Amino acid sequence: MNQTLDVITIGEAMAMFVAQKTGPLNQVESFIKRVAGAELNVATGLARLGLSVSWVSRVGDDSFGEFVLDSLKQEGIVRAGVTVDGRYPTGFQLKSKVENGTDPIVEYFRKGSAASHLSKDDFVSAHFLSARHLHLSGVAAALSDSAYELLDHAANAMKRTGKTLSFDPNLRPVLWKSEAEMVEKLNHLACQADWVLPGLKEGFILTGQRTPEGIADFYLSRGVKAVVIKTGADGAWFQSADGEHGSVTAVKVENVVDTVGAGDGFAVGTISALLEGKTLPQAVARGNKIGSLAIQVQGDSEGLPTREALGEAG
Repeated sequence: MNQTLDVITIGEAMAMFVAQKTGPLNQVESFIKRVAGAELNVATGLARLGLSVSWVSRVGDDSFGEFVLDSLKQEGIVRAGVTVDGRYPTGFQLKSKVENGTDPIVEYFRKGSAASHLSKDDFVSAHFLSARHLHLSGVAAALSDSAYELLDHAANAMKRTGKTLSFDPNLRPVLWKSEAEMVEKLNHLACQADWVLPGLKEGFILTGQRTPEGIADFYLSRGVKAVVIKTGADGAWFQSADGEHGSVTAVKVENVVDTVGAGDGFAVGTISALLEGKTLPQAVARGNKIGSLAIQVQGDSEGLPTREALGEAG
């Protein structure tokens, strides 16, 4: 529990069953089993780039939970912060197969999952404070009131001790009681972060601002150090607290296979580069590159590259 970490993150992982043929899920007879979860995708991508990463969560004492733990081991992700909670199950999901770049259909079976019972009891100070960076997303924040309290507590503790924080809104409106609650709580977390990574539509929902400049100003005026806004096929736009701003063109992809995981890949690229001391434009360019790799394969994390596959030295 006391090893030095680059990044720590908190979230839910589920077993994911991906259809082996296209068409309605009710007509599919065979699936491929994978793991899924926004924060786990980011942890996986960072670990493949050689960073020391811990993922904090709860899984059930069941085969799906064992599957998640095995996946962590395979990726070299520290699992000391994972609790096996025999009272509740590990969630799972069904995902349709798409081959034309449209969004797949995903059906979730996660209500009452072990991860939804995350709470401040899962905050082990020595483990969290051994990391230099905390990454949070709006998915874990939406799981339950107690999970949100854990994220807020962790953010406060890391901030007080001089650690850096990143936040990806990753909006899941269906998991919230109301849009107003979602906006209030996620903005509270976002304004504690050093780096905020919304999509353009997410930024509009959270801030009421329609332009990248307006979204960035909303967060920068509240103490955030850099805002990077994903603008879809155009790439990404960024602005920092010291006035640096600009856009980075998207990497052209001829064959978009599966859009799920693109945002997580973008987060992997941006966060890893900033932690390496690269400039904000360089970080956004890496985010675009890894996001483009993520959408060229079937699966949420299969396209996340190793350092060698990324083609960058160092």
